[in-house]
Amino acid sequence: MARLFATTSFAYAGLIGGISSVFAQPAILACQPPSAGEYLLLVVSPTADNQKQLRSALPPQLKTTTCKYLNETVTRVGGFNKIDDANRWARYIGNIVGLSAIITTRPTVANVQPSQPLQSSQPLQPSQPSQPSQPLQQQTISYNPQALGQGYAVLVDYFNRPELANNVQQVVGGNVGFASYGQRPYLLAVHTTNQKEAYSTLEKLNDRGFFAVLVDSRKVMLLRPVVRL
Repeated sequence: MARLFATTSFAYAGLIGGISSVFAQPAILACQPPSAGEYLLLVVSPTADNQKQLRSALPPQLKTTTCKYLNETVTRVGGFNKIDDANRWARYIGNIVGLSAIITTRPTVANVQPSQPLQSSQPLQPSQPSQPSQPLQQQTISYNPQALGQGYAVLVDYFNRPELANNVQQVVGGNVGFASYGQRPYLLAVHTTNQKEAYSTLEKLNDRGFFAVLVDSRKVMLLRPVVRL
């Protein structure tokens, strides 16, 4: 009887310990923005295996943090002072680990407040992407989405303010499209196979205060080649 009681007590304690460990797991916080002059990689890594594989492939001097970006679990890889270095590591991660990364840097004007985490003012669910504002909806109803193809795409988060397309057009000096990346809408500032042009556009937009990211254009769906408001 004593042995049965001891066994039961041990099993009960183990169960309580297991439950406690589940509840003790910390919540994943929103990603912090890059420091001034820093280029940042956000690597989509939704599972613990993804995160472990990514960390094992990166040198320890690279700073990595698991965080939330637009309701996606990502690994934040920071510490890059040059966009070439960030792009080199983004390609390495894609080739070696097979995970997608976006590159961003810190805006100088507060489209996104520097002190706030990296997230939209209206977070978007990956499985049910929020619909853009009405002017863009009307333009894309009859449009057949198409993959952009090889190269680089510079995307701008317009935070459900489609009128920003006019401002982006003034910065890039040309037409702005409408695209989808990671199941959410963006303004397409440029699609190019010229790496330097992509870098220049990214820096120019971030310097003007837009939240712009550089991504592999093969993962972008073009919804509308030209946005007209």
